[in-house]
Amino acid sequence: MKEIKHKKFANGVVYALETDDGYPIEVTDTFLPYYTKDAIGKKQNALRSNNIGDRTERWMIGVSTMSGCPVGCKFCATGKLKRCRNLRYEEIVQQVKFILDKHPEIDPAKSKEFKINYTRMGEPFLNIDEVRMAGASIDILINGQHLAKLEAGEKPNHFVHHYISTIGVKGSDFRWIGGNVTLQFSIHSFKEDYRNWLIPYKHKMTLEEMASVRTNSNLKTTLNLTLARKEDFDVEELKRLFDPKHFFIKLSPINPNDVSEDNKMGAGVIEQSNLI
Repeated sequence: MKEIKHKKFANGVVYALETDDGYPIEVTDTFLPYYTKDAIGKKQNALRSNNIGDRTERWMIGVSTMSGCPVGCKFCATGKLKRCRNLRYEEIVQQVKFILDKHPEIDPAKSKEFKINYTRMGEPFLNIDEVRMAGASIDILINGQHLAKLEAGEKPNHFVHHYISTIGVKGSDFRWIGGNVTLQFSIHSFKEDYRNWLIPYKHKMTLEEMASVRTNSNLKTTLNLTLARKEDFDVEELKRLFDPKHFFIKLSPINPNDVSEDNKMGAGVIEQSNLI
């Protein structure tokens, strides 16, 4: 796996990599101040100041589970790739190792939060067996590196947070989601017709089906809306369907690209940028 190019942001870097057989993938290396973790308590995730923290606070690595993606969301350029394949679990782990090798001076297990986001290229639940094996291998990798670095008398920390984002593929088994593994449903609209246009994948769950899902995660299931229109957020439907004891709502900006521009989506409802 080799680096092709990268782009820096105020709070991290996005890398374009290539697999040994020539398939492109994307991995991100980002960080935030630790107080932003309490988004539920504060009911927002905004920064208090220009201090954006560092990797010893909230360190997040976003990995791809596929090269390309068959889902074809209307604001995502990943679907433009002519070839698509599932990544093997070793290739997912290699993405994490690639980022860790960029920061040999930092022990990720000593970060206040170390998080693997399965949110870049691909739909994780169309490759879930490899994703689960990758998660177990990443736990072993981080724990092993951490234990080797421990000083005498230090207490081991074995916590890695795995955050798996899905459109809600029909027939998926969510019973194994628990502990330090958290689920995110990317729904993007409460209007089913528009949601079906935004996410033109036929075998996806309805909002009602997603609302019935319960996990044993330490955290609530996230509902992610990358809002293109204000009318896609329907607070009455939110209250009717999704029990706040089990679900947390997150609003995300559109990252403009050729596909979102072709579909005349602009910057969406949330207009924020972290470009340097």
